[in-house]
Amino acid sequence: MSETEFPLVQFMREGMDPVPELARIRAEQPVYPLPMPDGSTVWLVTRYEDVRAVLGDHNRFSNDFMNVIAAGSQQDDPGGLGFRDPPEHTRLRRFLTPEFTVRRLRRLEPRIEAIVTERLDAMEQAGTPADLVQSFALPIPSLVVCELLGVPYEEQADFLRLSTGRFDFSGGPEASLQAINDSMAYLRKLVARERENPGDGLLGMLIRDHGDDITDEELASLADGLLTGGHDTSTSMLALGTLWLLQHPEHLALVRDGDEEQVGRVVEELLRYMTVVQVAFPRFAREDLVLAGQPIAKGQMVLCSLAAANRDPQLGPDTETVVPERDASSHLAFGHGIHRCVGAPLARMEMRVAYPALLRRFPELRLAVPAEEVEFRKLAIVYGLEALPVEW
Repeated sequence: MSETEFPLVQFMREGMDPVPELARIRAEQPVYPLPMPDGSTVWLVTRYEDVRAVLGDHNRFSNDFMNVIAAGSQQDDPGGLGFRDPPEHTRLRRFLTPEFTVRRLRRLEPRIEAIVTERLDAMEQAGTPADLVQSFALPIPSLVVCELLGVPYEEQADFLRLSTGRFDFSGGPEASLQAINDSMAYLRKLVARERENPGDGLLGMLIRDHGDDITDEELASLADGLLTGGHDTSTSMLALGTLWLLQHPEHLALVRDGDEEQVGRVVEELLRYMTVVQVAFPRFAREDLVLAGQPIAKGQMVLCSLAAANRDPQLGPDTETVVPERDASSHLAFGHGIHRCVGAPLARMEMRVAYPALLRRFPELRLAVPAEEVEFRKLAIVYGLEALPVEW
């Protein structure tokens, strides 16, 4: 690996595995300097205990988007929770947290099961072979978000087109940006309609319970954050997890035939092993500090490699493979601390429903191309597959 590739090492993989260089950095210099083109230094944190310490300490590390602006980025404020510090983060998150308890989400489970069944029916009707990304992994999370937010059924097809378009870079960055703008425009209209006549979805509930305390723009931003955070990540997990299972029949059988607890343990291990969100939202040191013996100056950016942390031998033996018996509940695939993914229970529910349903519907499911021809994303913040050709 050349020196010029070091600033990108946190986004690089070989198949499903982080590149070996990342493990070497974790072992030899776990708080590693990444030289930036402008001469500044960003610190890459790779050990589990250090990543957990950074993500759990919002007093010493800031998420505020204004730090990104100060660092010279021309990026527009994405809104949502990821680039917010307390008390603003606390105020916005308290609106969402009650709606993402397992008990509240149980009301969505029948619709998730129905959505999965509908996609399987469509796959079966279209016939073999199929691209599992386009026919299964991509539409399910978007349709689930539709149900969560309260998008009317007759508008879900258009919403699916908008939401998937933002993650399709085949038309270039302009097309993706236009899809984002169109999606936000739709969400603003949806919020305005919900404000007039609150429905049973998340937006309607938030308006009924907190209508005077939250603006329409904040509601649209939160909805967009849920779409961004829960769409591409779940798509990647559904595709990558299926690829792994197809290559490991013993794990596949456990998911297809196992009980709810067994399926849940495999899902948790797959979440740890894949860690599709490779790097957490950037943090910025609020003060001069020392992390794992490394001085970090006030204002410097800190990147936490979730992929490296979740493969840390500290988590137990054989972290470089999937061990269904492992207690993987302490993994960092959803982050940690006050910014831990609010939608984690929903993502788990999607996986626990979708994997077994797919494998039971198509018991002879297999790759339609040699495994080495499956194309992975390159240098992606959210790791995944470009396509997954399957047949049955």
